[in-house]
Amino acid sequence: MSRFQYYRRILAAYALPRQSQLTFWHDHPTVNDNCSFTEVGEYYMPFREKAEYRGIHDERGIPMLDYHGMIGRQYNPIAIAQWGLGNYNLLQHTGQQSCKQKMLAAADWLCSKLEPNRFGVPVWNHHFDWEYRNPLIAPWYSGLAQGQGISLLVRAHRETQDGKYLEAAAKAFESFHKQIHEGGVCFTDAHGDLWFEEYIVSPPTHILNGFIWAVWGVYDFFLATRQRQAETVFAKAVQTLRRNLDQYDLGFWSLYEQSGTRLPMIASPFYHRLHIVQLRMMASMTGERIFLSYAEKWEADARSRSKRTRALCYKGAFKLCYY
Repeated sequence: MSRFQYYRRILAAYALPRQSQLTFWHDHPTVNDNCSFTEVGEYYMPFREKAEYRGIHDERGIPMLDYHGMIGRQYNPIAIAQWGLGNYNLLQHTGQQSCKQKMLAAADWLCSKLEPNRFGVPVWNHHFDWEYRNPLIAPWYSGLAQGQGISLLVRAHRETQDGKYLEAAAKAFESFHKQIHEGGVCFTDAHGDLWFEEYIVSPPTHILNGFIWAVWGVYDFFLATRQRQAETVFAKAVQTLRRNLDQYDLGFWSLYEQSGTRLPMIASPFYHRLHIVQLRMMASMTGERIFLSYAEKWEADARSRSKRTRALCYKGAFKLCYY
């Protein structure tokens, strides 16, 4: 993507009076105090704004995101899963059948769209090209999509006891058994740490928020099935986060990913807040004090005007250098 194209996309998303795909993603990250860590229950973040998304929907009521330009309106499996999870949470609070219908519509969409990649591994594909460090050429899949799709499907199963949802979740979980070169979403680094990659690129970039959300999908599959293998995968991922979290601390702000660039890719204010919420939930999920310590440190950074200003300047410098 050229610098001109990048800023045109940002202008379209924020400055013009119309919906864009960023309208869906940039909500207000919040901890869900009503979730359970011992059984499948409410999702770990409320996703209230995502559940009430007022953007484009197709004739079946499934949300579509508007990327404008050459990409246009598209189904995004991550967005559909999050929309479904938000409606599942609302269902638990309100009992409204409309929330149940939306949640099941999302789960049914995921069941129908789970398809084998070229290695035969069942995945949810994105059917549009996307500019990242390396261009992602359609169809491409994501560890984040796999994790959040599983999180919704096990909740649809809990709500309905319909075996098709748990069967689809088990198929999607196959991607967490396989390395990237085998068609999965896993990457094991030189230290033996297990990563789940949001974007499948080489070298991998270990996007922090996508990794954590994928970890939650693994944990949800364990809660739903009590499979020892799922428990083992989850434990390895927790170890990876514990051993590598310091690499995401810039000293005054969090990093979005391990970019491999001379100037690391700092998190935007939105993703910095998301990291804080995710780490608070990881601390509750695992009992690991280190996750809470980093959440509290990054929260203090976010309250500091000088650190916020420094982070914004740093972010601007990164964009000028690499986008």
